[in-house]
Amino acid sequence: MSPQHFALAWSVLFASALIGGTALKLWLAQRQQRHVLAHREAVPAPFRDSISLEAHQKAADYTVAKLRFGLWTTLFSAMIVLVWTLEGGLHLLNTWVSSTFGTALGGQLALLVAFAVIGALLDLPWDIARTFGLEARFGFNRQTPRSYALDLLKNTLVSAVLMLPLALLVLWIMQVAGGWWWLWAWAGLTAFSLLMMVVYPLVIAPLFNKFQPLPDGEVKTRAQALMQRCNFALSGLFVMDGSRRSAHANAYFTGMGAARRVVLFDTLLGQLSPAQIEGVLAHEVGHYKRHHIRKRMVVMFGVSLAGFALLGWLSNQVWFYVGLGVMPNLFAPNHALALILFSLVLPVFGVFFSPLAAATSRKHEFEADAYAAQHSDARALGEALVTLYRDNASTLTPDPMYVRFYYSHPPALQRLERLGALPEAAPNSTHTPATA
Repeated sequence: MSPQHFALAWSVLFASALIGGTALKLWLAQRQQRHVLAHREAVPAPFRDSISLEAHQKAADYTVAKLRFGLWTTLFSAMIVLVWTLEGGLHLLNTWVSSTFGTALGGQLALLVAFAVIGALLDLPWDIARTFGLEARFGFNRQTPRSYALDLLKNTLVSAVLMLPLALLVLWIMQVAGGWWWLWAWAGLTAFSLLMMVVYPLVIAPLFNKFQPLPDGEVKTRAQALMQRCNFALSGLFVMDGSRRSAHANAYFTGMGAARRVVLFDTLLGQLSPAQIEGVLAHEVGHYKRHHIRKRMVVMFGVSLAGFALLGWLSNQVWFYVGLGVMPNLFAPNHALALILFSLVLPVFGVFFSPLAAATSRKHEFEADAYAAQHSDARALGEALVTLYRDNASTLTPDPMYVRFYYSHPPALQRLERLGALPEAAPNSTHTPATA
């Protein structure tokens, strides 16, 4: 098969995946919307004593609003990918950057920066609409235009400080390391990722939020006792001012080694009892004790290695560029072009593999719940989950197919059934708990 035929076949395959993936996303969103609306008028029987009809309907309306917003962003994203590739947008940008900055290392970096800046500007109106439109309409946004602009400026500066040297390093490796450049680039990015796990909680996160040591009291006492029971070492327990930006509540572990810490949103402390917070923390400890973090890192690094190896091969194939609407430089490097095109292609095909990643994540959540039930009060954890579902306006009635593709956490009913912490069903309920 000639290079022209390869390019044509690649164009058809890419266009088919883009159209098919977009259609799949829209179909799943429509399924989720119909399913949530069909169950909007009645709280599921096991939750009728713990979640009001008003809260249930707010969750349904919030879910549907996010889905409708997502329909537009999905279509817009597909259109942008099409314009960048088959419509020749990236070819035009590359032609302009090459004529302005040249094709040497500086010109390659300029192309990456120009592409990133344009992408950020295209995404900005959607993010503003989500923050000050969707989130504000349902009472979750706490940001002001001033604080939003300040965050945007900080994000831009931090991204520039971190990503420009990293991008320059990758481009330099691609230029000097020969046919095995992809292996060295992967090693560099892997080392950077591990370094960021230590640096982020200590240096970067404090630029955006205030972290105060967890004050003395029952929550701290329970948390410290839990860490001792689980033989889990921490550098500290902290409260983050999450309420500055959102009414959503959360808790998480961050960092690695000596930088490992527990962070509780201040909103979480106001919503849950000490016993419930202990259950949430026990769940997070379970992720570490069941080696989920390590497993995810191994998978992530393995997938990225395979991705770099694939990119190393594709970057030398003329049909890879031509089939995506870009004429590669014949007598100059195409390193930045290869990186950009690969970043555009991956999400197009990645949607078809999302059920596998989602299923693995839900399995890990079940395992972390089981660990929490062994080291804390399962009933308190169940109550905490119900409270968080209610206060975060998370739907209790998701579409099963939508769950398979997108849900990294199991639906509320499944989690509580596995925990053995399902609230008492309302009278005359026909629901029969599943066996674990």
